[in-house]
Amino acid sequence: MPSRDLRSALAELADIDHAAKLMAWDQQTKMPAGGAQERGEAMATIERIAHELLTDEALGELLETAGEEDAAIARVMRRDRDRAVRVPSELAADLARAAAEGATAWQRARAESDFAAFAPYLERNVELCRRYAACFPESEHPYDALLDRHEPEMTTAEVRSVFGRLREGLVPLIETLTARSAPPQLTASFPAAEQRALALEMLRALGFDDEHWRLDKTVHPFLAAIAPTDVRVTTRFAEDSLAGIFGTLHEMGHGLYERQVDPALARTMVGTGVSSGVHESQSRLWENLVGRGEPFWRHWLPRAQARFPEALGAISLDEFLRAVNAVRPSLIRVEADEATYSLHIILRFELEVALVEGTLAVRDLPEAWNARTRELLGIEVPDDAHGVLQDVHWASGTIGYFPTYALGNLIGGQLWERAHTDIPDLDERIGAGELAPLREWLGQHVHRHGAKFTSAELLQRTVGGPIAVGPFLSYLKGKLSQVYGLEL
Repeated sequence: MPSRDLRSALAELADIDHAAKLMAWDQQTKMPAGGAQERGEAMATIERIAHELLTDEALGELLETAGEEDAAIARVMRRDRDRAVRVPSELAADLARAAAEGATAWQRARAESDFAAFAPYLERNVELCRRYAACFPESEHPYDALLDRHEPEMTTAEVRSVFGRLREGLVPLIETLTARSAPPQLTASFPAAEQRALALEMLRALGFDDEHWRLDKTVHPFLAAIAPTDVRVTTRFAEDSLAGIFGTLHEMGHGLYERQVDPALARTMVGTGVSSGVHESQSRLWENLVGRGEPFWRHWLPRAQARFPEALGAISLDEFLRAVNAVRPSLIRVEADEATYSLHIILRFELEVALVEGTLAVRDLPEAWNARTRELLGIEVPDDAHGVLQDVHWASGTIGYFPTYALGNLIGGQLWERAHTDIPDLDERIGAGELAPLREWLGQHVHRHGAKFTSAELLQRTVGGPIAVGPFLSYLKGKLSQVYGLEL
């Protein structure tokens, strides 16, 4: 690496990351299936180059001699570099190659509900993840190193402890509610074009504009922040439900995080979310705490009724809220209600830990999935497409990510509680269609910092303590007490 200052070196890394994100977005939205092998090779090359730049000794020297103005950036990047130097470049490239090939194979297998066709790709990803974990032999558990990629400094033991407390709070609540008659589902026709138009109205109220954002369709919704000025939301709409509306709000929450990072952090590799858990707190907050709340639909239900007069024209606000907040164990994670959603995550966490440990073989995964679904959710899985093949994460090698969804629920509950303290009339503002106050509060307290602080430091600064289960459970019980007319 030639002599240069730290910012220039990090800008080059950021540009490589920019290219990798664009290639990944294209793979899942526009690329023809036949391009998978070549795309995998190209992404492996990009990953190898990025890995070599990050582990270059010259960058290490720049990080050690960084000035006070770059101290926070250098601290984060030293940590990332210290971990990267433990991983051989070829392993980093193999991980990227296998992820690209696995994602394409998963799309075909999911369409045909054929786990056997996908199994060799998953076996390869699990093998590579074990090799990655072996680069960190000091870890208490091999899964720790994989979790750390998405939730830095958190351990498998800590997640198990948090999830144990969360499950203790959720299971009796779900049992109480499912013992009662569930509110009726919204079973009607919701044309996809009208759903997209309504979703875009909502996104524009949140800050979406055509100069910096895109909205595209994909098999599995995701957010690709190519740059703070190039944010790409992807979604899908099924014409028999409004699940796509909530999914689009979810991805917009991710996008707002990336869009509102302090511009001074652009092209530093720190101008992004601090962790997947904090990122998921943003998406889950906008999807559920805002998007399924009474204040939000006080404003948006009349607009939805205008677009879907046959389906929604005669429904009251209370009836609508009961329908979209009903607790009803279901098969598909991204369409699960707020109460049962975290059980979907606990299921995936336990299974992928077992895969990494080697106590569960890939070939036995569908059977284990179906058994855990029966145990945790009380329902039978009819086929692989509605079970073990429903998520893209394992296909793309992102083992260790799933826990962050439930951690995001908890962090979102903490932020929601604090935002109401700081903005006493928040519900009234949302009910009037004003989403900017909450967006700006999150921008000030969470988004602008990028990855300068650890998750624990950010939570301490914002809510005054570590991740906690209580605020989310209190929020959930408060909402569901109203929906079901119960004292929970």
